[in-house]
Amino acid sequence: MNQSKTILITGASTGIGYGCVKEFHRRGYHVFGSVRKPADAERLQSEMPDRFTPLLFDVANPEAIQEAVQTVAQFLGEGQGLGGLINNAGVAIGGPLMLQSMEEIRQHFEVNVFGMIQVTKAFLPLLGAKPNHPVAPGKIMNISSVGGKIAAPFIGAYASTKHAVEGLSESWRRELLLYGIDVIIIGPGAVKTPIWDKGINVDKYKETPYGESSTNFANYARGESEKGLTLEFTGKRIANIFEKRKPKVRYAIVPQRMTNWTIPRLLPKRLIDRVIGKQTGLIKKK
Repeated sequence: MNQSKTILITGASTGIGYGCVKEFHRRGYHVFGSVRKPADAERLQSEMPDRFTPLLFDVANPEAIQEAVQTVAQFLGEGQGLGGLINNAGVAIGGPLMLQSMEEIRQHFEVNVFGMIQVTKAFLPLLGAKPNHPVAPGKIMNISSVGGKIAAPFIGAYASTKHAVEGLSESWRRELLLYGIDVIIIGPGAVKTPIWDKGINVDKYKETPYGESSTNFANYARGESEKGLTLEFTGKRIANIFEKRKPKVRYAIVPQRMTNWTIPRLLPKRLIDRVIGKQTGLIKKK
């Protein structure tokens, strides 16, 4: 097996992960895809009868991750390595931080941060982080978000985990120079993905001081998602980046890039605060 054409993608059942699975598979890769439900594993296996191996594990379950490592290692065979890892699995539950439960906030960190760390640490030896690795080192892509650089209201837990992903990726990229393993950050904007299906539970906060503004933001977020990039486009863009010989350290894959990325990064933060405040109703009209 050509180890450079093997890749593990977490969160493979839906959203960006699914788009990546389909695109890498189309390009001839053998794809290992992590899912949490047997039904999702069966569905993906039926869609891709060859060159796809489902891995049943939750990124927050270290024992299940280790079992997946053994499965991948046995499949690859002795003296072989894994060509790539895309850390995509994530959760997003919106709400005002002042009122959101600590359980919900911790869930974001358990999956989006600690889960990513656990998966990466577990698969690093197969990617080449060991002495005398017999084949070329693999590559890691961490899926961050626009929210990893620009934090909107009502997604504070999610945005803070994506800020953590950015920092971890920077440190890992430099530490893994020792083994020649590159780490690339992907920061998508709005994508037509079910991650925000739960969105903000507006009924939960309806009778609070944040009722009106959280509803306004939830409506805005849904509208942006409907106008977002397709999974097919996003998957192709990520695969193209993965296959670059000398990729940049970070890529922003954002629709309406000037409005949603470039300008907000250039304008003073206090000005952005006022714009968001007026749009959502967090700043009351006089």
